[in-house]
Amino acid sequence: MNANFTSRIIPQPTRILLAVLLLSHSVIKPVPHDQPADSLSVDKIMKGYKAAFVMLDNSDGKYFRYNKKRCAERYLPASTFKIPNSLIGLESGVIADENFIIKWDGIKRWNKDWNRDNTLASAIKISSVPYYQELARRVGREAYGRYFKSFNYGNNVIGDKVEEFWLDNSLKISADEQLSFLKQFYEYKLPFSKRNTDIVKKILSKEKHPRSIMKFKTGTGETDNGKYIGWLVGYVEKENNVFFFAFNVEAETFEEVRNIRDTASRKILITLKILE
Repeated sequence: MNANFTSRIIPQPTRILLAVLLLSHSVIKPVPHDQPADSLSVDKIMKGYKAAFVMLDNSDGKYFRYNKKRCAERYLPASTFKIPNSLIGLESGVIADENFIIKWDGIKRWNKDWNRDNTLASAIKISSVPYYQELARRVGREAYGRYFKSFNYGNNVIGDKVEEFWLDNSLKISADEQLSFLKQFYEYKLPFSKRNTDIVKKILSKEKHPRSIMKFKTGTGETDNGKYIGWLVGYVEKENNVFFFAFNVEAETFEEVRNIRDTASRKILITLKILE
């Protein structure tokens, strides 16, 4: 069929409309600002969960957020506070280095790894609550107050019990604030020495993948409303770049929230091609 024949049977206004329709279907719709193309896959992973996830690509400064509103809401940090708590312990001189031992107090607890002497290095990896509670007693309320004035960590509230304020819903922090803290920690922008920052970086839990390394800290605790919250916060080093992230999720039981925390968070990082 030649062009002259086509022009005779299809009027010009109709031809223009057809051209516009064809063009509109051929154009790829742009991805929303700061959202990767596979954000729909993340939605599927998180469907049905009360959760938040925020990630920063440090190379271009772009963020990805799931549940932007919840990313800004504050919750108890639970054992993710062991990152700043380790820094404070070292900087205050209460702890000399990662090999500093706090002896077991003889009280048997549900986690058998806690029922022994631990060093700072072993305590952060097994998330030993009694080790860090004793550390907090030795640091003291006054010192925590001074450090909280020198950097922001959520609402900076110490609470009534110095050995429990990160567990009893006194201290609270959002996923967005966790990420901001991690970025400052990684880039040596917190009021702690390079030596002490490097010690904490070294003792954080590590996962090695073929093309990336994840350093992280978990946390689990009971919120004001009786639900459980699970955290996974950290950063991924990959191909001369670093990605900071913070994830939290709510569930009915400790076991449920821990399982979702450990599986869904990593599925997201894999989906976004951060963990490879």
